[in-house]
Amino acid sequence: MKALVYTAPNEAQLHELPDPALVPGEVVLRIEAVGICGSDMHAWHGHDPRRKPGLVLGHEFVGRIAESAAPGFEPGTRFTGNPLITCGRCEYCVQGRNNLCSDRGMVGMTRAGAFAEYMSIPAASLIAMPQDLSARAAALTEPAATAWHALNLVMRALVRPIHECSVLVIGGGAIGMLSALLLRRLGAARVLLAELNALRRDAVARHAGAEVTDPRAQPPAESAFDVVIDAVGAKATRHQAIAAVKPGGVVMHVGLQDWASEIDMRKLTLAEVTLLGTYTYTTADLRATVAALARGAFGDLAWVEERPLAEGAQAFVDLDQGRCASAKVLLLP
Repeated sequence: MKALVYTAPNEAQLHELPDPALVPGEVVLRIEAVGICGSDMHAWHGHDPRRKPGLVLGHEFVGRIAESAAPGFEPGTRFTGNPLITCGRCEYCVQGRNNLCSDRGMVGMTRAGAFAEYMSIPAASLIAMPQDLSARAAALTEPAATAWHALNLVMRALVRPIHECSVLVIGGGAIGMLSALLLRRLGAARVLLAELNALRRDAVARHAGAEVTDPRAQPPAESAFDVVIDAVGAKATRHQAIAAVKPGGVVMHVGLQDWASEIDMRKLTLAEVTLLGTYTYTTADLRATVAALARGAFGDLAWVEERPLAEGAQAFVDLDQGRCASAKVLLLP
C-alpha cells in the first residue's frame, strides 16, 4: 500500500509499505479521507518525542472495512473512529471519561496512522455513522469533537448561558474554526476570532460568520469577554487569553503549541477567572458530533480543502508556510 511517512523533521515521503496485518478483534479500513491535524504538524516539525521518524501519522479519518476479525463488523461498512485506544478498565474509562484513560495508546502515535491506503484499528474504537454521510464531514468528526467537548466544559462552568456571552477565539485553525461555527450555532451573543494569517481570517469571516481581527494590529480589548478559547496554546496567546477575559469569566485552553509558560496568576485569582484545560473527547462526544455533522450543525464545510495523498508532503509544507487558506486539509488516498 502507499503511505505518507514522517521521515525526518520537516519531511514526509510517500512510501510503499506492506498492508497492515489483521489481528483478532480488529479491522482493516480502506481509508477514504484523513485530515492533517495541528498535532501532526507538531510531529512533522520534530517537536513531539512520542512520534518518531518512520511513523505513519494521521488520526482524523473515515474508511470502509476491507477485512474484519471482529464479529458484527462487516466488510464494506463505513466508519469513523476514536483514535484513542483505551483500556476500558481504568477508573476513567469506567466513568465514561475514556479520553483520560491511564493506559491509552493512539492511532498515528503509538501505532500506524491513517495517512495511508489502509489502516488497522480495534473494532471497539470504531464510531458508527450514517452510511451516506460525506467523507468530508465524517473525517471532521475528530477535530469537531474536540471543539464539542471543550465547549461542553465551558458551558458547565458559565454563570450565564452561552447565548448571553461574548466569546473570543484565539487561532483560526481547525479547532478555532469549528469552535466559531459551533458557537454561532449555539447562539453566542458575539464571537470574535483572532488570527495572524489573513487568508484564514477571510475564510472564518466568510464561512463561520464571526468577526475577525489581526491581534498584532488590533489586539482584543482587555477584560472584555465572558469566554476565551485559546486554540493555539502559545506563550503569547496564554497572556492574551488571561488579559481578555472578564472578571468571573472562563478561559478554555485547548492548543499546546508551547508546553509551558507563565500566566498572570494575580488576575486569575483576584478576578475569579476559571481556567480550564481539555484533552480530546470522549466516545460519547464523538457519537454526538457525528449526529451534529449529519444534521449540518457545522455548516456546509465548503472551507475544507481536499488533496490527493500523493500531494501530502507538499500539503505539510504549504500549511507550515501559511499558504493555505483552509483551516483543514483532507488527504484522499
